Amino acid sequence: MANGINYPLDFERPLIELEKKIDELKALSASGSVDFTSEISKLEKKAKKLQTEIFSDLTRWQVVQLSRHSSRPYLMDYVQHLFTDFFELAGDRSFGDDTSIVGGFARFDGRVVMVLGHQKGRNTKENMARNFGMPRPEGYRKALRLMELAERFEKPIFTFVDTPGAYPGIGAEERGQAEAIAKNLEVMSRLKVPIVSTVIGEGGSGGALAIGVGNRVLMLENSVYSVISPEGCASILFRDPTKADKAADALKLTAKDLKTMNIIDDIVPEPAGGAHRDYPKAAENLGKALRKHLGELSELSVDDLIQDRYQKFRALGVFSGR
Repeated sequence: MANGINYPLDFERPLIELEKKIDELKALSASGSVDFTSEISKLEKKAKKLQTEIFSDLTRWQVVQLSRHSSRPYLMDYVQHLFTDFFELAGDRSFGDDTSIVGGFARFDGRVVMVLGHQKGRNTKENMARNFGMPRPEGYRKALRLMELAERFEKPIFTFVDTPGAYPGIGAEERGQAEAIAKNLEVMSRLKVPIVSTVIGEGGSGGALAIGVGNRVLMLENSVYSVISPEGCASILFRDPTKADKAADALKLTAKDLKTMNIIDDIVPEPAGGAHRDYPKAAENLGKALRKHLGELSELSVDDLIQDRYQKFRALGVFSGR
């Protein structure tokens, strides 16, 4: 079952209702009044079959909904399961600290690395503090400071993307939101250490790309990565934000879509039913992928690392002219 707060999605409800019945029967059996072992076994088989049916053929819009699931593991959940000795570093040394981006040194398999990424909240109070995972310029400048610090000490960088997009408020624009994002793109392109970026939930436009210029870009199976949200796209293309499902199909924003187009390097499988149903398994799968790609990148020289990153992003898209 899900970890933390669980607000089921519409297409999850039949499965969750069935699992509740199973839990109720288990509780009754545990009390010793009646033995429901046979019924529980049948329902568990039914639940497993239903789960396979639901999650093996998700629409793009359903994947978008899963990427935003209220119980989906966030950056700090993965930090807890994958890293040790995490030491958070705060502030951009210019304006202030933006807690929608969290970062610091940690150990991964005993090796010191820099970990940073977007962080959302679980409830209204936390989301207000984290600005719903939408960084302001000081958040991106903090990320830049930490990445440059990692380069100075020759430590690999892991970034974790999970944002609807950069915060578009007036104050953020006045403090140079666009410049902060552009600066990150410039500097990340030439950092002399391995960078592995993973989209763990939503990858929204420049707000995601600002910490996503990696030698390897990974996506969790039920995450999305796009230049605009389906709702925003539907408002522009169809003049109707309720046609977000149609826009999601047009955007081709799922991990499968992006792997097919060679925009990302690897898809990290999620536990049956989504990452929100089993945090430890989701972290285990992600850990294997991070270990593999960091191992490969660690074999490259500094010049090769920079050239590898350059060639990766130069190869994106198809250009034609007359």
